[in-house]
Amino acid sequence: MSTKARTRGKVKLSRALGVALTPKAARYLEKRPYAPGEHGRTKRKADSDYAVRLREKQRLRAQYGLREKQLRIVFNEARRTQGLTGENLVELLEMRLDALVLRAGFARTTAQARQAVVHRHILVDGKLVDRPSFRVKPGQTIHVKAKSEQLEPFQVAAAGGHAEVLPKVPGYLEVELDKLQAKLARRPKRAEVPVTADVQLVVEYYAAR
Repeated sequence: MSTKARTRGKVKLSRALGVALTPKAARYLEKRPYAPGEHGRTKRKADSDYAVRLREKQRLRAQYGLREKQLRIVFNEARRTQGLTGENLVELLEMRLDALVLRAGFARTTAQARQAVVHRHILVDGKLVDRPSFRVKPGQTIHVKAKSEQLEPFQVAAAGGHAEVLPKVPGYLEVELDKLQAKLARRPKRAEVPVTADVQLVVEYYAAR
């Protein structure tokens, strides 16, 4: 699939879910805050409870760029963890390496963050990690490999080039952007995570399956 086609797909999905998945999608949503298709502007009939829960699950999945199986695995772990399942779910997802690369401002989108990890540009505590799903522990430091720092995307990132399209750095991350370095200071709290989804509805979706 071409980059252009992928971009169009992300914009369409963003409009369908009502959440911006990329900076370009955010601009489209400002201009066209309705679903795609010929009936996008018209008021649709009320969604069923199932459809509402499904949409929230799809929203959460799309924002982290996960496959259904991946999200289900993390959900099962969240359910086994002490505390509220929905909050646990988001907190566990947020400790993924690709999510933190994005939050730190080292990449512009989830897809770029994942690519940076897969292409072996990211270190955790000095060791190369190429798995986007790697769970970063509080106290661990993420940084861009020295050889990769001179690549244009990371130069742009180090200069704060993504600040205008990304949410403010959350309190659980300590970032030295000019050094392309970030430390997970503590476990994220759901209220701080810049993700749009009603997690209780996601829990209800899976509980009914």
